[in-house]
Amino acid sequence: MTTQDALARSDINFQLHSYTNAEQHRVQGPCIMERGEGIYVFDTSGKRYIEGMSGLWSVALGFSEPRLAEAARRQMECLPFYHTFSHKTNVPSIRLAEKLIGLTEGRMAQAFFTNSGSEANDTIVKMVWYYNNALGRTKKKKIIARHSGYHGVTVAAASLTGLPYLHKDFDLPLPQIRHVRCPHWYHQAQPGESQSAFADRLAAELEAMIVDEGPETVAAFIGEPIMGAGGVIVPPETYWPKMQAVCRKYDVLVIADEVITGFGRTGHMFASKPFGIEPDFMTLSKQITSSYQPLAAVLINERVASVIAHHSGELGTFGHGYTASGHPVATAVALENIAIIEERKLVDNAARVGAILQSKLRALADHPLVGEVRGMGLIAAVELVSNKDTRASFEPAGSVGAKVVKQAQDNGLILRGIKDSVAICPPLIISEAQVDDLVGCLKQSIDAVARAL
Repeated sequence: MTTQDALARSDINFQLHSYTNAEQHRVQGPCIMERGEGIYVFDTSGKRYIEGMSGLWSVALGFSEPRLAEAARRQMECLPFYHTFSHKTNVPSIRLAEKLIGLTEGRMAQAFFTNSGSEANDTIVKMVWYYNNALGRTKKKKIIARHSGYHGVTVAAASLTGLPYLHKDFDLPLPQIRHVRCPHWYHQAQPGESQSAFADRLAAELEAMIVDEGPETVAAFIGEPIMGAGGVIVPPETYWPKMQAVCRKYDVLVIADEVITGFGRTGHMFASKPFGIEPDFMTLSKQITSSYQPLAAVLINERVASVIAHHSGELGTFGHGYTASGHPVATAVALENIAIIEERKLVDNAARVGAILQSKLRALADHPLVGEVRGMGLIAAVELVSNKDTRASFEPAGSVGAKVVKQAQDNGLILRGIKDSVAICPPLIISEAQVDDLVGCLKQSIDAVARAL
C-alpha cells in the first residue's frame, strides 16, 4: 500500500468532514493536499491545481507566504499564548484592534476577537440581546436575516444562515430569528421589474415584517454586502441604502457580515463602503490572516460599545469570552498579513485584475449553458441554466454545477458549486496571466459538460 493510499484509508476511517456526504465519502475518499505555492496547491500525487476559491474564500496572500510563517515563529518564541480575560491582554491583540478600527476610518470603535466567523456572529447575537437588555428593551430580541445568506454554523449563527441544510434535523433556526427575501434580481424580480423597483419591494417587505412582528421586538438586521456561500449574489445598487433606512426608522441595529468581503476581496478594503452600509456591527474573518491562523473579529460602533461598557459596570463584568480571544500568534499573523496587503497594494490589484476577471467571465454569457455572470472584484459566479430564456434551473438542482466543478478539478482548477452556480474567488495576488488560465480552464470544463449533456 502506498503512503497516499494509507492516508486516504486513515482519513475515511477516522475523520468526519465538514459539508460532506459522509456515506459517499467512505466510497469516494479524499483529495489530499500536501503543499501550496502562490495561487496553486499540490496533492499527494504531485498534481497541481489553481486554487480558484482561495481555499474557503480566504487565502488572500496565496499559499506559503514566508512572512506570515516568520511572524508566527517570532510570536511563538516571544509569547505563544495569553488571554484577554480580567484586565489582561497582549501586545499583538492591542495593535490589531487599533489597526482594524483605523481601517474603518472611525466608523467603528472597538474590536472583540474570536476564533471564527461563526463564533463572531454568535457573539454578535449575544451582544445585541445584552445591549437591548441594558436599555430595558427586554422584548427587542428578534434578528432578521435573509434566505440564502450565510453567517456560520454555531447554533445562533446557523440560525441566521438562510440555507435549509444548516437547519434540517439540527432543530434550527432558533425562534428569535426571521428571514426575508434574498436580493437576487435575476431570479426574484417580477416580470419587467427594474433593479431599483426590486430594491424598493424588498425594503417594503422588510418594513412589513418589522411592523407585523412588532418594532418593539425586532433588534437587528444582518446581511453580507455581497452574499458568498449563498451563490455570490450582488444586490441592486440601491438595495442596502433602502434596507438600512428601514432599519433606522425602527431602531433596528445593522450588522454587516464581511467575513468573505473584507480585506480587499471586492477591490475595496471593506465592501460596506461602496454599498453605503453604515453598520453597528461588522464581522471579520477569513482574509484577516489569509487563514494561516484561526481568527475573527467583531467590530462595534461607539453607540453599542458605550452601552455594553456601562452595563458591564452595573453587572460587574461582561460575561463572555473565549480562551483564544485575541490569541497573540493569530493577531501577530493578522498584523503582518494586513501589512502585506497594504504594501503590495493588493486591494488595488483586486480592483484592477478583478475587473479583467469579471470581463472575461462575462464573455461566457453567450454560452448555451450560462444564464448569469455576477460578481465584483475577485469574487464571482457563473450560473448555469437549462433554459436561458426562462432562466430555468436544471433538475435536480445542482447536478450540472457539480459536473462542471468536477470537470474543472480534473482539469486542475478548484472551484465551488453552489446549486448550479460555479463560484470563483482566487487569491488577491493573482495575475492577469493567471486569470487567463483560470477562465480558460473554466470554459473548457463548461464546454466538456455541455458536450456530455
